Parts: sequence; C-alpha cells; structure tokens
Amino acid sequence: MSGVPSRWRASPARLTRLLVGLALFGAGEGLLVHSALGNSPWTVLAEGAAEHAGLAIGTATIAISLVILLAWVPLHQRPGLGTIANAVVVGVAIDVTLRALGDGSGALGARALEVAGAIALVSVGSGFYLTARLGPGPRDGLMTGLAARTGGSIRLTRGLIELSACAAGAALGGTLGLGTLAFALLIGPGVQFALARLGALGVADL
Repeated sequence: MSGVPSRWRASPARLTRLLVGLALFGAGEGLLVHSALGNSPWTVLAEGAAEHAGLAIGTATIAISLVILLAWVPLHQRPGLGTIANAVVVGVAIDVTLRALGDGSGALGARALEVAGAIALVSVGSGFYLTARLGPGPRDGLMTGLAARTGGSIRLTRGLIELSACAAGAALGGTLGLGTLAFALLIGPGVQFALARLGALGVADL
C-alpha cells in the first residue's frame, strides 16, 4: 500500500529504533524482576513457567512468545520484522540484565527505585519499537486479533489477557507484588507519553 512503510524492509533508522526499543523494554522487565517486588503480568507467567521447566526467565519469555505467535494463525494477524525481533530480543535482554545485576535486590528504597526505573524503561522502549512500525509484538497482535474477532474493546481485551497471564503465572509460582500493581497502573500512561514524545521526533522514513 502506498505511503505505508513495509513491515519487513527496514531502513537503518527504523531498524535501530526497533532494536533499541526492544533492548530497553527487556532491560526494564529484567530490572522489575530484580526488584523482587512483583513482575509485570507476562513476566509473572514467564517466571512461573521457568521455575517448572528449569529455564532462565528470558528463555521462558521467548518460548511463550513463540506459542502466542501460533495463536495468531486463526486470528489472521500480520507479523513483521518487529514481531520476530520482539519475540527474541526482549527475552535475551531480560537474561542479560539479570546477569549484569547479579543476585540480591538491596534495600527496599533501592528496590522501589528499580520498579520506577523499570516502568520508565519499558515505556520508552515501547515508544521506540512501536514507532518503528515494523509489526506488533506477539502480545499486541494477540490483543488486536482477539478484539477484532470478538468485537470487544482493546482496553477490555488487553485487561483480560493480562489478568489471565497473571493468574496462570501466579498459579505456577511467579512473583506478584506491589511492583506488579505499580506496573499495571502506570505502564499505560507511560507508553502513551513515550509515543507522543517519540512520535514527534520525525524520523523521516518511519
């Protein structure tokens, strides 16, 4: 379609924006895990699955992303380069961040700062990768596909998906806590702010 950027052919500027965004996103998720104050809903699920499968959390995140992509097939969602990169880079960035931070979470004040930093990183990372326009991440595509198929609102569909991931993860032993609540309440406004700011950067070939 004329005027619509390709989801598979990326200029250096778009590819850089995508990879920087996904790396920041994964680093933020890793920081939230390290705080030990509660993970984001999907990382609750990944942590629970990782404990049962003997995997690193990032590796479990990649596996879950690939399973979600299979659910796209009956929903007729269109992937892109960003979809595949999202499924892999975020999980790798989580594991790299956790290895870099090491064991132990420190004092409560430091852990609270980690939660705030995590939300900021995920917000900015989301802004970068979404404005690269190289295809939605696995969870985003699941959300839009289910909303279109069921006729439900994006907000309701995303909420139900997040709650389901959280409940399944908690049942498997994933970590819920104040960090989970803070993430759930603040990530929406954070991403909206990042999109408004980054969308105004004016990368010519987005």
